[in-house]
Amino acid sequence: MAAENNNTQAWQALDAKHHLHPFTDTGALNQKGARVITKAEGVYLWDSEGQKMLDGMAGLWCVNMGYGRQELIDAAYEQMKTLPFYNTFFQTTHLPVAKLAQAIADVTPGDLNRIFFANSGSEAIDTIIRMVRTYWVTQGKPYKNTLIGRENGYHGSTLGGASLGGMSGMHKQGMPMVGGIEHIRQPYWYGEGGDMTEEAFGLACAKALEERILQVGPDNVAAFIGEPIQGAGGVIVPPANYWAEIQKICKKYDILLVTDEVICGFGRTGSWFGSQTLGIEPDLISMAKGLSSGYLPISAVAVGDRVADALETMGEDFNHGFTYSGHPAAAAVALANIELMKKENIVEYVAKDIGPYLQKKLRETLQDHPLVGTIDGVGLIAGFALMKDKTTKEQFPSDIDVGYICREHCFNNGLIIRAVGSRMVMSPPLVITHAEVDELCEKTKYCLDLTLESINQL
Repeated sequence: MAAENNNTQAWQALDAKHHLHPFTDTGALNQKGARVITKAEGVYLWDSEGQKMLDGMAGLWCVNMGYGRQELIDAAYEQMKTLPFYNTFFQTTHLPVAKLAQAIADVTPGDLNRIFFANSGSEAIDTIIRMVRTYWVTQGKPYKNTLIGRENGYHGSTLGGASLGGMSGMHKQGMPMVGGIEHIRQPYWYGEGGDMTEEAFGLACAKALEERILQVGPDNVAAFIGEPIQGAGGVIVPPANYWAEIQKICKKYDILLVTDEVICGFGRTGSWFGSQTLGIEPDLISMAKGLSSGYLPISAVAVGDRVADALETMGEDFNHGFTYSGHPAAAAVALANIELMKKENIVEYVAKDIGPYLQKKLRETLQDHPLVGTIDGVGLIAGFALMKDKTTKEQFPSDIDVGYICREHCFNNGLIIRAVGSRMVMSPPLVITHAEVDELCEKTKYCLDLTLESINQL
């Protein structure tokens, strides 16, 4: 790594001169200099200074099978040799995409038997917006076109995805947002439940959907969408009764139910999809990230028979798609990824072994820490709130960015976890071992201790 060390500043300067990063204060980053990642293996990353880091975020919630999997590398290489690209327009297909569609349909819940491909979670969400509205047109109800999402929900950063998501900071940029979208409260009991029991709060949050449907008019509402567990919003696990009530309301008013599985899909929660873990029966599912373990960009929408049959028989084109929808190399890697997950029994490993171990170890290691207010999580996704006073649930004042302070200590001490406001979140690769979970938890505790010291010095 010594030779690489001499290049760090040059690489940072090159990056600062030409590269605009996503979700970044460009001026601040260019002054600081971006961290240059040079290699990865298993659950670890190395930067250009030779620092080894445990990747507690699996890249960006996506490298489920870990780095350096030769099976996935070979799948891309072999496909590139035979058919590096052809589109799925012009009434054509190819074997990787046809096989992948079947493989996805085999693991999705219910009757989600048809698959539409895109390239990112954001594109999958934009696809769903158009697909849902087109469906209701085929049913003779073009006015049934309002979609309802949740405050603090995340559905990507395209104009459609940002509009459907409920993050106010994103809504401030790129106005006006896409119309015909409403938002209701998120089911964050610890942060917003007050004196209510968790069950009562779950019912209240579900009732908020019914209230908004009645306000907008049932004949005008096309669909409700939510992440089974909110990811980028801070790993918000809803009360146990929440999704059952949401389903009853959607059925009562004949509204399509959509789950965004971009983060929760492909084993993260101990099932192939978070919908299965939480007992949800969606009409459509968006997926990306873990579909290919992040090795190549690909996303998909799994479509239930009700919607798919209507699109199939509407007698005209569904005028939507992308040049790289079902890209053969990306499809080949995703297919190999699903086959590898099955071969190594990864979903069962998360459900019965490493998922419970992580959740138990986190609580044993962190629950008594003075900064940690609560720990939420299922399988290999977890989050915890950083509180000024955990007894009274007093939060830190706005001038103390406790999440950023903690994140920086983590990065500087060989651990990558993410700050979402005052919540810290993690989603390690699904192949993580017990020893690596121990390392993750001990490093997190150490960095929390450093965070507390930093705050006390302010």
